[in-house]
Amino acid sequence: MIRILPGVLLCVFVSAVALALERAEAALFGRAWVEALVLAILAGTVLRSAWSPSARWQPGIDFSAKFLLEVAVVLLGLSLSAQAVAAAGPGLLAGIVGVVFVSLAATYALGRAAGLPKRMAVLVASGNSICGNSAIAAVAPVIGAKASDVASAIAFTAVLSVAVVLILPFMAIPLGLGAGDFGIVAGLTVYAVPQVLAATAPLGAVAMQVGTMVKLIRVLMLGPLVLFLSMIAARRGGSANRPSAFPPLRRLVPWFIVGFLLLAMLRSLGWIPELLLRPAAVTSSMLMVVSMAALGLGVDVRAVAAAGRRVSLVVTLSLLLLAAMALALLRLLSAV
Repeated sequence: MIRILPGVLLCVFVSAVALALERAEAALFGRAWVEALVLAILAGTVLRSAWSPSARWQPGIDFSAKFLLEVAVVLLGLSLSAQAVAAAGPGLLAGIVGVVFVSLAATYALGRAAGLPKRMAVLVASGNSICGNSAIAAVAPVIGAKASDVASAIAFTAVLSVAVVLILPFMAIPLGLGAGDFGIVAGLTVYAVPQVLAATAPLGAVAMQVGTMVKLIRVLMLGPLVLFLSMIAARRGGSANRPSAFPPLRRLVPWFIVGFLLLAMLRSLGWIPELLLRPAAVTSSMLMVVSMAALGLGVDVRAVAAAGRRVSLVVTLSLLLLAAMALALLRLLSAV
């Protein structure tokens, strides 16, 4: 415990700076356009660029980047429920699953075609297709992504997400979208639930409710995705020594994925008291900020800069693809 304390406190300090910057941003502009999650990575990266932590700090930084992130992912399970899935109806539900699946495959293919490493392509595909920063953070420990890859994926995804929130409401009238239809498009293209609320608010309560429902169903795909990636990672990890053996269950399914799915199930069954949901969400958010600060402290700025143009290109093309598929889904649902 004593070994990890200095590094954990350093990450907490960087997180506090990020949260303070987020509050200052909200006070100045009326809204925090750049989340503390992103600011923590940026603050950690700036500090890492000016000062290289010695071996004394590393155990706590590693602990924050891995274990605290895994705990945050477990607590994310409490944000999901079967009720949101049931409310969508079979047609829309199937459409959301299809859009996410196609987006994952297409974005990964775009990333590889653009010359991104496999892990970076997986991160970008996961973030764009499901829930932005949270998906990137959840997938990263499963695939063994580098801190620089995580920082690049989150940074460019965050910049584009702000642009989407600002631009999307102005597209409703030219595209002839009513409140409900606009909620579906927003839920399928905007990354985070708070950003969905911000994007749909100009069109009223119906758009906000539909957008949030679609977004939560999209987030629900995170569990199967991480489980699938865990199985692939486990198979590849065990192939060197036991090429014909199937890895044991504990290696196929990381503990935090089991926890994520278990809490989601308990929430759906109504066994989690409502008064615990808000504190759990806040705790998950804070732990994720601390873990992002830890990742920032391990970032090589030169590596991020080298990936910049390719990542931004793939993220932009993927987002345009998502928007096109969302509009196509609306046409399909209206024709049925």
